[in-house]
Amino acid sequence: MTTNAPAQMTAEEPVMTILDHLRELRNRLIKIFVALIVGTVISFSIAEPLLRFLIEPLGKDVQLISLSPTETVVIYFRVALICGLALAMPVIVYQLMAFIIPGLYTSERRYLYFILPAATISFIIGVLFTYYILLRAAIPFLQGFLAHLIRPSWTLEKYMALVTGLMTWVGLAFETPLIMAFLARLGIVSPKRLSSFRRYAIVLISVLAAMITPTVDPFNMAIVMGPLILLYEIGVLLARISYRGPRT
Repeated sequence: MTTNAPAQMTAEEPVMTILDHLRELRNRLIKIFVALIVGTVISFSIAEPLLRFLIEPLGKDVQLISLSPTETVVIYFRVALICGLALAMPVIVYQLMAFIIPGLYTSERRYLYFILPAATISFIIGVLFTYYILLRAAIPFLQGFLAHLIRPSWTLEKYMALVTGLMTWVGLAFETPLIMAFLARLGIVSPKRLSSFRRYAIVLISVLAAMITPTVDPFNMAIVMGPLILLYEIGVLLARISYRGPRT
């Protein structure tokens, strides 16, 4: 008596060696790099308006200074790179998912096509949250701290390192619910396990918030921790909706 293979699987997957995995990782990293380069090149056309947009939270009375001849060029490229990262996000997420979770069934692969645009939207939402909420709260605090003793005079490089770093890490953190839902859909994690991991997640989120925020005051940390905890809870909820049991 014979049994039929699952409809999704047309042939048995060959066993990959360590060298095969390394070659696959190299190929996927090359594709990620190419997508990032293409997105960055496209972003060069809007880098200057973006730079003006990012400086706006400082206010009209604050003038950034440059301390090296190449500083403005480096910042120009950095802004284009962050924008290119947002444009390349669907490719990046797909390549990472395809490498980390090999052997997807045909029915499972189509879920990626919903996640890819959602990943870009989530990243952009995280960037906008950083710009309109986090920076608007952090910058006045930083400008006013000990202002009666020290006149704040910020360099372009230091300010943009703060802004682009915050936007990148918070934007990536906003991808968490999608990743949790996708892993639950594949049966790799369960909503019950995610719920039981909540207390550890809060500890990790607090550590991450301390690393992300430019200050260590409770107010700015709470601005970051609150949304990250909410994102985790949204991920648990989406995992409950999408969970279909362990893979067979």
